Amino acid sequence: MIKKIFFQIHWFLGITAGLILSLMGITGAIYSYDQQILKWINQDSYVVTAQAQPKLTPAQLYQHFIQQDNNLKINSITVTPTPTESSSINIAKEGERRGKNIMVNPYNAEILPEIKGRDFFMFIMQLHRNLTVGQVGKQITGACTLMLIFFVLSGIYLRWPKKHTLKQWLFVKPKLKGRNFIWDLHAVVGTWVIVFYLIFAVTGLYWSYEWWRNGMFKVLGVERPQPMQMQPGNNRTPANVPNPNIARGERPRIQANTDHSSPAAITGNQRTSNSMQSQQNRGNSQQQDKQQLSSVEMINALDLTWAGFNQKIQREYSSVTLNLPKNNQGKIELSFFDLEQQHDRARNSAIYNYQDGKLEKVILYADKKLNEKIMSSMLPVHRGNFFGPVYHFIAALASLAMPLFFITGWMLYLKRRRQKKLTLAARAITSTALPFDTNTEKWAIIYATQTGMAEQVAYNTSTSLQQAGIATEVIALKDVNVEKIQQLQQILFVVSTYGTGEAPDLATGFVKKYMHQQVDFSQVKCAVLAMGSQEYAETYCLFGHQLYHWLKQNQAQPIFDVIEVDNGSSTDLENWFTQLARITQQDVHAVINEKVFDDWLLISRSLLNANSVGEPAYEVCLKPLNQQIWQAGDIAEIQPGNSLERIEQFIQTHQLNTTEQLMNALRYKDLSQNLQVDCTQSDWITQLDQLPSREYSIASLPEQGQLQLVVRQKQYSQDLGLGSGWLTAHAELQQNIPVRIRTNSSFHLITDNRPAIFMGNGTGIAGLLSLLKQREQLGFHQNWLIFGERHQAVDYFYHDQIELWLQQGHLQHVDLAFSRDQEQRIYVQHKIREQEQRLKVWLDEGAVIYICGSIEGMATGVDEALNELLGEAQVDELRQNDRYRRDVY
Repeated sequence: MIKKIFFQIHWFLGITAGLILSLMGITGAIYSYDQQILKWINQDSYVVTAQAQPKLTPAQLYQHFIQQDNNLKINSITVTPTPTESSSINIAKEGERRGKNIMVNPYNAEILPEIKGRDFFMFIMQLHRNLTVGQVGKQITGACTLMLIFFVLSGIYLRWPKKHTLKQWLFVKPKLKGRNFIWDLHAVVGTWVIVFYLIFAVTGLYWSYEWWRNGMFKVLGVERPQPMQMQPGNNRTPANVPNPNIARGERPRIQANTDHSSPAAITGNQRTSNSMQSQQNRGNSQQQDKQQLSSVEMINALDLTWAGFNQKIQREYSSVTLNLPKNNQGKIELSFFDLEQQHDRARNSAIYNYQDGKLEKVILYADKKLNEKIMSSMLPVHRGNFFGPVYHFIAALASLAMPLFFITGWMLYLKRRRQKKLTLAARAITSTALPFDTNTEKWAIIYATQTGMAEQVAYNTSTSLQQAGIATEVIALKDVNVEKIQQLQQILFVVSTYGTGEAPDLATGFVKKYMHQQVDFSQVKCAVLAMGSQEYAETYCLFGHQLYHWLKQNQAQPIFDVIEVDNGSSTDLENWFTQLARITQQDVHAVINEKVFDDWLLISRSLLNANSVGEPAYEVCLKPLNQQIWQAGDIAEIQPGNSLERIEQFIQTHQLNTTEQLMNALRYKDLSQNLQVDCTQSDWITQLDQLPSREYSIASLPEQGQLQLVVRQKQYSQDLGLGSGWLTAHAELQQNIPVRIRTNSSFHLITDNRPAIFMGNGTGIAGLLSLLKQREQLGFHQNWLIFGERHQAVDYFYHDQIELWLQQGHLQHVDLAFSRDQEQRIYVQHKIREQEQRLKVWLDEGAVIYICGSIEGMATGVDEALNELLGEAQVDELRQNDRYRRDVY
């Protein structure tokens, strides 16, 4: 119930406040680079030609402008040591209470062009802070910022019950389609920007609410300074760089250690105080006039200060601002930036007593504690440059991504609304539909998978039932025992058959431990979805049937017969969902991930084992026509086609009219079927099923820019194998090949630097190569390869690569088993027995075993050897702990 409440609030606020947050995100990203952009478009104002003579001192600049206009009131002068940077003066001007900044040539005091673009950034700033509608807009943006915190926290909470793998959390899966892809994009990118949005929100509220600002000072343990009373036009910020205060129209500052005089931070009471101070200043103007410095005295004070400051500061700086004194107290206030400027608020401040020749009250930004730096630099923290340019850039990208969540949120809302309408319509026309029962018992969905397909169907089943209002729980078969099954009572099993009729690797422990026991399942209602391939007729869906019979023998109550699924057939899966709808009496809609193939370009194929007595093995390379992502260990699913000769033979046999359209339509159809003869030409095509796909281990990484496969050309008496013949002979180079990448999580690489043992034979080298390449990228070199083939002279696939890895130390050991190079046959399992001691040492160090290749002979032999050397219990433990991973066929 809590989750549903959070979900409802999350989407409702998202489709309402999302537009404002999107606008704030875009304007915030633009505004965060205002200084860089202003300097870039105003080169003629900020950059001058370096000259041989020294730059004019502050006293010389003052003297130059006073001589031109004796009534000119100069507030501050900023200079830099960099020869090509301009200087600036800030003068009092009627109607501009913060004064006017004038850029000047530091060598001749020539006035440079005015800064262009300030009005634009002022508008962007107002749009970001208050939507340009004053206090009302400020309240709206403040409320939306509070909502942003809720979005982040509720988004984490709503996503947390999902799968906890890093891939699921952090990687967008482009293979997903429709709503699944939109949700994945929304959730994954949302996870990326969590930290940024929390910082944006927490710091942004600093300018929205006084109570929040006071709370931040208390939480960070910093005493909040009182606002300084400012004289109009008293500038405290260097102007030789794009001035953040002038660009956004903020009040210049005297102290460099606070941000509290920014316009957003000044409260109504503070403005009243400023007004009263102004009246007091006018009341005391006569007294101040008597204390004001003459032009000669001001020049002398600036000269003494400039010489004394540079002599005593003993610290390199990038710019320094001298604030001209309003009275004759013998002191001048300065603010300056270090040579390596952390950000635009990392100001140092000092007071120079030019009468005594002493530097007083030097406050260095670098000496402040972190909490003080944060509270005195709130704007840089908010915009990101407080943490450096890289974080600043990433933060700007995160800010620009804000509209993504508004758009995807709306798309998800509209799709959910459309689905709800369809559900209501279905209920209206289905007289047998029952009202939703909030007390409906939860269904457990238990899966056993080898390559991930059964797991996918299990989660799709969970989604379908949950959409119908039925609570579910998804569990792997390896994680349950008979007591758990007895407790669950209502269970849907989704299991695949692997190899030559066995249970998937991770389910073998359950089979050995429990499926020979007699158990009381009389209180358990269950159904079994068995997945397999009819190409293996003798073992088709065998494990699913074995599980079903075991449950039934132990008094479990089947709610319907076993449903078989051939190669992920959508028709078979629809039958599954239909049965679920029938037994639950709910509107259970089918959730099926259809196979979607992308076109890849066949760019090369080369024979790897010329003159071999075995069947030819080819390296086949395909180039993606669109961006594709996969991991080492994943599988390429190929859609084979018919050769031109086979299509022409079919057309001739059935006396069809040869057309280009017909040739293309028959390319991927199964032409071996028995069909009705009394039908039109178009009916011929609709009767034909699609050719079954073929799967191959991938030998390359996405960074290589191509899909690299190792394909054994199967040769039969009349023709070549369906998939191998298509890839190695029938398909033409530069032809498009339909391919889809299927994740194979059970064969993915471990993410830490534990030792890894790679075993395989023949074309199984492909899956091992991708894993070894990724280990090389990660810098993980504790690798051991055991590889077998027929003759070393002609069947040593990728000899150069393997030997290079061995020389470089990426492979610690390579054991080769070439069976036909000696009278007695030697296979991979024999090498394991030879290296028994090393095997046990590596496994004691936490090594993970990867096996890729043929299940008959090699994989079965290796399994027997491991059980013999280690014992069944340890091998089962390796499986349960994901340290025994196989991709066999």
